[in-house]
Amino acid sequence: MSTPFYVSPQQAMADRAEYARKGIARGRSVVVLQYADGIVFVAENPSRALHKVSEIYDRIAFAAVGKYNEFENLRIGGVRYADLRGYTYDRQDVTARGLANVYAQTLGTIFSANAEKPYEVELIVAEVGAAPEDDQIYRLPHDGSIVDEHGSVAVGGNSDQIGSYMDQRHREGMSLGEALKLAVEALKRDSNGGERTLTAEQLEVAVLDRERSQRRKFKRVPAGQVARLLEETPVPEATGEAEGEAEGGEEE
Repeated sequence: MSTPFYVSPQQAMADRAEYARKGIARGRSVVVLQYADGIVFVAENPSRALHKVSEIYDRIAFAAVGKYNEFENLRIGGVRYADLRGYTYDRQDVTARGLANVYAQTLGTIFSANAEKPYEVELIVAEVGAAPEDDQIYRLPHDGSIVDEHGSVAVGGNSDQIGSYMDQRHREGMSLGEALKLAVEALKRDSNGGERTLTAEQLEVAVLDRERSQRRKFKRVPAGQVARLLEETPVPEATGEAEGEAEGGEEE
């Protein structure tokens, strides 16, 4: 009788995490940025039917990268949770933080259970508030941890380079055009530091607009409006603080 092959729990978890990260990195990126009137979601997604960005509830939206069937199941579960909680209690009781906690429990259970594989997904749950300081953005990696984000965040693809580019240029009070232009310029970055070409037809864009008179703050931005905003808006420059940090790094 052969001796069973032993793998330590630490190694097994590390292998599962590496498997999930590789699957997520193969997907096209999604970026989320705060702007003066709300939160904008920009995804590289040529499909008009299979959405990466979706509405969950009145003030809450969902974005994801990875395997479509896996994050679509999570999206549907989130909509059901929000509808049930809003119906049972009050619509104001449905929050991004509560939804993020539900997703964290689900992803954490799948990641640590003896399933064949973990989910190859990374999620963003965002809620627009009455003022910019009330906005909430949560990033949920494959293992079910929750990261509270501010300003801008990127997931999927070469998210590290994209996130660094946005951090250097994002500022409070940006217009929708400025935030959209920054997001697209960041998505153009490839892993080798070069630039790719992205057209409005290759993008999926949606916003949570706090200035909307309707109760539901989510709306999709059509390709024509995206193209017009990109054409009218100049490329954002790095902030003085970020430039100073870069110069200081060179002097060292």
